[in-house]
Amino acid sequence: MVKLKKAVIPAAGFGTRMLPAAKAIPKEMLPILDRPTIEYVVQEAADAGVDDVLMVVSRDKKAIEDHFDRSPELEARLQAGGRLELIASIAELAKKVQVHSVRQAEQKGLGHAVLQAKRHVGNEPFACMLGDTVFSGDPLPLVQMKQIFDKYQTPVIALEEVPLEKVSRYGIVGGKEVEPGVLRLETLVEKPSPEAAPSRYAICARYILTPDIFAFLENTRPGKGGEIQLTDALKMLCDARPMHGVVLKAHRHDIGNPIDWLKTNLILARRNEATWSQIRPLVEQLLK
Repeated sequence: MVKLKKAVIPAAGFGTRMLPAAKAIPKEMLPILDRPTIEYVVQEAADAGVDDVLMVVSRDKKAIEDHFDRSPELEARLQAGGRLELIASIAELAKKVQVHSVRQAEQKGLGHAVLQAKRHVGNEPFACMLGDTVFSGDPLPLVQMKQIFDKYQTPVIALEEVPLEKVSRYGIVGGKEVEPGVLRLETLVEKPSPEAAPSRYAICARYILTPDIFAFLENTRPGKGGEIQLTDALKMLCDARPMHGVVLKAHRHDIGNPIDWLKTNLILARRNEATWSQIRPLVEQLLK
């Protein structure tokens, strides 16, 4: 049985929906409570047993690389003041996961970003986790997906059910249910009309892929805006070999625009009793 030990996190995009906040600060570094978004994603990978993470970044995203690197001066200052607990979460994560990075020289789509990981991944399966999406609930997506990958040894795509009137916003899959919440995929359609949609199951920011995806990415023609789309390569992969989709039990939280980022902070604050006790009075006051 092939084990999942690597993850790739595409994080090189411009973050235009978060401008001007994301002009100098990568959107993946915007905080959700006390941690940057990207740390939640790496933690999810670690919780699923992944110990090797590759960040696909751009020249403007050095802050992401720095966050997962040691800072001896900061550590010495915090230790002298007895405050090392302030960076305890990232220190513990660093013990579990080795973080690497590669630069995507040109922003040519999600498929092109994943293609940058070819040399690092080699002949192993890998998780692909979008760096601007986090989840809450139990189990988290990669833990749930890994169980299906271990069972079937096929590529696995995370799914969420969306209202029929919203299917035109997403990549939608079609297939047959082989067990509760698990589909053997037969087709993938990018942003179909409600009438043409094969289901209401939308692709949801997490993938477990096998290394043969790279051959399909290399043969994927650029689409709108000259971008190489991962979904186009997945369509070809689906025609060539078995693939499965898993309906997630966790809840997705997007930080791709200011309103969703604010909502995510409030939702996760509500789940933390100590934090919510400080925020709730202000929320109640604003609602009056």
